[in-house]
Amino acid sequence: MKHIIAHYHEIILKGKNRSRFEERLASNIKNKITAVKISNTTHREGRIIVEFEKDLTDQEFLKIKEQLSKIFGITSFLPMETAEPTIESIIKTAEEIFNNAKGSFAIRTKRSNKKFPHTSEKTNALVGKAIQDKFGNPVDLSNPENTLFIEILEKKVYLGMNRFKGLGGLPGGISGKVIAMLSGGIDSPVAAWKLAKRGCEVVFVHFHSYPHTSKASINKVKELAKIISEYQGKSKIYLVPFAEVQREVVMKTIPKYRVLLYRRLMVKIADAIAKKEKALALVTGESVGQVASQTLPNLQVTEDTASLPIFRPLIGEDKEDIINLAKQINTYETSIIPHDDCCTLFIPKNPATGANLEIVKKEEEKLDVENLIKTAIKNSEIEKI
Repeated sequence: MKHIIAHYHEIILKGKNRSRFEERLASNIKNKITAVKISNTTHREGRIIVEFEKDLTDQEFLKIKEQLSKIFGITSFLPMETAEPTIESIIKTAEEIFNNAKGSFAIRTKRSNKKFPHTSEKTNALVGKAIQDKFGNPVDLSNPENTLFIEILEKKVYLGMNRFKGLGGLPGGISGKVIAMLSGGIDSPVAAWKLAKRGCEVVFVHFHSYPHTSKASINKVKELAKIISEYQGKSKIYLVPFAEVQREVVMKTIPKYRVLLYRRLMVKIADAIAKKEKALALVTGESVGQVASQTLPNLQVTEDTASLPIFRPLIGEDKEDIINLAKQINTYETSIIPHDDCCTLFIPKNPATGANLEIVKKEEEKLDVENLIKTAIKNSEIEKI
């Protein structure tokens, strides 16, 4: 086996921009797969054909399978053998592939080459009869235990069993750059992952209170960024010291507005980093009503301070659904490790849940906001993951 075919769906709808999306997806596949050298990739009719320099061993395929399962844009993929575009060659190859299969089966043919003399249905029937006659396996078109896929292209026919599901979405990096505010909790990594799935390049920003708290949150977000980077490729993370900003807020403003002022200043700092990175939006893990700062009035207070759009992909999600996705993408176990984050430092007993924007702005006027932002960014550490 020297070929894998990766299918995509949404890219097909891109019209005149389609080739750009296909080229990006092919490039991402080449960059991701490291187990065996790729000799060629071609894209046609909703699929990318990946050809390797040599036949893959089972162990090599398992590694490549793991890598392909984390590439956004691929809806499904399967290892394929090739045959000449004749029914005799197709049947011969099908019998070789099916040799050790047990249980019921079905044949699914896609005939992109309309010059091939048999329709998809006729090919299914001819190949299916040959398989049944030789091996005696029963046909089951509704719920087969084995499905043999046949793809008839212009010069080659590809055959394979065991189709694997991909992530879908859009190729990583195709949609532009965003800044994700990564807290170390459950929600924000999931939100970042969702934007990466839509083809965004995600740059992470984490606000910490070290040395007033331990380095636990810093270590956690590095690990979380690393996990998400398995899906999007190399990443960058800004580690922003926030304790001095919080101290200023505590000294000069009314306690019940502290959390909202923290959030507004975080957004302002992230906004400034976004301009530096030429990013087009900010991303948070906020969900309506989940905590005091995420009531609708308080979200409005936070939103007001940004010059860029704030994307909140979890805004209408239940916590249980967010947790389930966190488990699927492997961030959950890291997210639930206990840590002191910056928002728990100097937190008031009774934070405002329905703040008035104008009152919060007046409180913010007591702060030297421009200097706080400038100092926080200047003292930030930047790491590549």
